[in-house]
Amino acid sequence: MANHKSAIKRMRQNEKRKLRNKARKTRIKNLVKAAETAIADKAADKAQEQLKLAQKGISKIASKGAIHKRKAARKISRLTKKFNALTRAAN
Repeated sequence: MANHKSAIKRMRQNEKRKLRNKARKTRIKNLVKAAETAIADKAADKAQEQLKLAQKGISKIASKGAIHKRKAARKISRLTKKFNALTRAAN
C-alpha cells in the first residue's frame, strides 16, 4: 500500500484509467464482432456500414492510447480484407 499522498493519488488515477481503457477495449471487441457478423451474413450494405463504424471507433480509441496505433491498423486491415473478399465474391 502506498504511503505518500502523491502515490495514493496515482493509484486512484491508475484505477480510473484501467476501467476506462477496459471499457474502450470492450467497445472494440463489440464493433469488430458486429462487422464480422454482418460480413458472415453476406449482407454487403450492412457490412459496409458496420465496417465504417468499426474503423472510426478503432481509430478513435487508438488515438486515446487505449491500444497501440499499429494494433488498430492491423484490426482495420483484417476487417477490410474480409469485407473486400465478400464484395469480390458477390461480383
